Amino acid sequence: MTTASGPSPPPVAARPDRSRSLAAGVARSEWTKLRSVRSTYWTLLVAAAGMVAFGALLCASFVRSYTDHAADPAGFDPAGYSLSGFFIAQLAIGTLGVVVITSEYQTGSIRATLAATPQRPIVLAAKAAVFATVAAVTGIVASLASFLVGQAILSDKDIQTHLSDPGALRSVLGCSLYLALVGLLGLGIGTLIRRTAGAIATLVGLIIILPVLVQGLPVTWQDTITRYLPSIAGQGVIGHTRFTPPGPRLTPWPGLGLFCAYTAATLIAATIALNRRDA
Repeated sequence: MTTASGPSPPPVAARPDRSRSLAAGVARSEWTKLRSVRSTYWTLLVAAAGMVAFGALLCASFVRSYTDHAADPAGFDPAGYSLSGFFIAQLAIGTLGVVVITSEYQTGSIRATLAATPQRPIVLAAKAAVFATVAAVTGIVASLASFLVGQAILSDKDIQTHLSDPGALRSVLGCSLYLALVGLLGLGIGTLIRRTAGAIATLVGLIIILPVLVQGLPVTWQDTITRYLPSIAGQGVIGHTRFTPPGPRLTPWPGLGLFCAYTAATLIAATIALNRRDA
């Protein structure tokens, strides 16, 4: 006995990559969190405006010194010097990187975030990707504005440079990369410590206070240690700024690569801690 066979079922469509769609969804969620908080805009504005204003102030001071004392500009790096306002911007962006994660711990919303996405490494990776993008874009805008304003001031004594000159574009782009890495370092430290005040203090101690303390060591020790400190290594890509300490330094891109390694190690440790600890 034979039975009539119905039409064959349509082939099952291949499932989309669930991991990729999950990561994209988490990234959209993190973007919504970041842009929905008013303090984000204020902090980025302070970073950009502070960098431009402080850099302009330092350039104007140098021009006055050059006029009054006939300062010799030999070895002077006009591109790097005009970007010296990074010193202010790094504090603002680093603090924002800390707050991006510690604010969720303080309000308890981290529990909802991790309940909605149990894959904790994806949560941290999405936070890092979204924040790094925002910090890099802010850094590019602030660096370019600082460069242009600074060169306009330095042109009074004909000691300016141009974006097409060797090393100038590297300084501008490198400054934005450095600021983004400082923000990611803050994010990693904030994930490890979970407390805003403690994480900010640790970040400031690492990128600002530690280089100052090393200056108290014997000169031979300074030359050996200073070049490998996270912030000093990363700042080499900006050029010779108002805050570049004396002594030998790593070349620009290897120095930035070392800073990337420090930041990556911090984020890896943060991922491990986030996986092992309760929210």
